[in-house]
Amino acid sequence: MFPLLFVAGLVVLNLVSSARSQKTEPLSGTGDQSLFRGADRHDFAIVIPPGGTECFWQFAHQTGYFYFSYEVQRTIGMSHDRHVAATAHTPQGFLIETSKNVRGQINFSTHETGFYQLCLANQQNRFASVQVYLNFGVFYEGPEMDHKENERKQLNDTLDAIEESTRKVHYNIFHMWRHYNFARMRKTADFFLLQSNYNYVNWWSTAQSLVIVLSGILQLYFLKRLFNIPMTTETQKPRC
Repeated sequence: MFPLLFVAGLVVLNLVSSARSQKTEPLSGTGDQSLFRGADRHDFAIVIPPGGTECFWQFAHQTGYFYFSYEVQRTIGMSHDRHVAATAHTPQGFLIETSKNVRGQINFSTHETGFYQLCLANQQNRFASVQVYLNFGVFYEGPEMDHKENERKQLNDTLDAIEESTRKVHYNIFHMWRHYNFARMRKTADFFLLQSNYNYVNWWSTAQSLVIVLSGILQLYFLKRLFNIPMTTETQKPRC
């Protein structure tokens, strides 16, 4: 009898835990506190070693919009291939999208709450590291942007209009910031490319100059030996 009750209790606990795991929105500690959102925007540069992979996790709620952009700024090593593989996965581990290029964007709507995984792989370069600039985050539109919307039902029309206008301005500024960061990524990559070409032209010009000077010295040396007439004495006379 006791084993049957023990097995029945385990089944009930399993059903309860599975029912809880299906929820996508986490519960807050108190009714006054808003749901945890974490940091919404990130932009930084990383160096990925040859054949290495770097992954990051970004928390996002459902009904949000996830954006992820990257650009390979330069290569460090023997290879000059700037292509990397970028992937995005859901909190459950399912692949959302893949991008394999020098620069790219992955944008999608978040349909579940959790930590989304972003990975960058430098698999094509076995002898060179790559420096990659990243810009990713989450933003929310509509009523989900304000968690205390229910507490503001008594505002008059003027304040509502001001709040709506402010929200639109904030939304437009945010997207301007996104485009600015993407342009800054392009600018930094162009700067590193210009610097690399500048160093390449300087070293190649120096090597060519040395080769030209050395060839001139050798030509002068051999021409001088060609017209060099040995001195004749009574004991050393040229033979016919």
